[in-house]
Amino acid sequence: MTTTHLLYLHGFRSSPSSAKARQTAAHVAAHHPSVTFWCPQLPPSPRAAMALVAQGIAHWPRHSMAVIGSSLGGFYASWVAQHAGCPSVMLNPAVDPARDLARYIGEQTSWHDPSERFYFLPEYIGELQALDMRARPAAARELALIAKGDEVLDWREMVGRYPQAEQVVLEGGDHALGNYGDYLPLVSQFLQLA
Repeated sequence: MTTTHLLYLHGFRSSPSSAKARQTAAHVAAHHPSVTFWCPQLPPSPRAAMALVAQGIAHWPRHSMAVIGSSLGGFYASWVAQHAGCPSVMLNPAVDPARDLARYIGEQTSWHDPSERFYFLPEYIGELQALDMRARPAAARELALIAKGDEVLDWREMVGRYPQAEQVVLEGGDHALGNYGDYLPLVSQFLQLA
């Protein structure tokens, strides 16, 4: 089944202005112009973020949609894939953000605009725990792009989190996946973009 609708979910402190989000949008526009592409700015609250996404994809065809997520967006992508039953691509996905983000409670700045500030509240940890899909088998096909050189997340945890996924484990690399553009054709092929 070809993908006609593609959702991209950015990571913590990130935005639709991230390099990977912009590269994905440009690739889809250039090579798959008939695909509906959406990369929303996610609010800091995980519950609010997934409510926004659920509302945005409510009328999307479940049989021909897919989701890509980076870092925290990868964690969210697993939630979306479970609820929509759609294929997913995770880019250096967060495995246990409730644990990892506990030290970021308080005021944060956006990566792409340090003048933008937001508060990461203590209750967001519980919201992340409520979205955790680790206990469930994959709802559809999964692809995980994992860099061993990720300086933020442990690549071994990512590999272990997605045992059923098709995995591309990169020697070296970094959390930002600086060479992501090289893998966009693979991502497009995996998702069978229309």
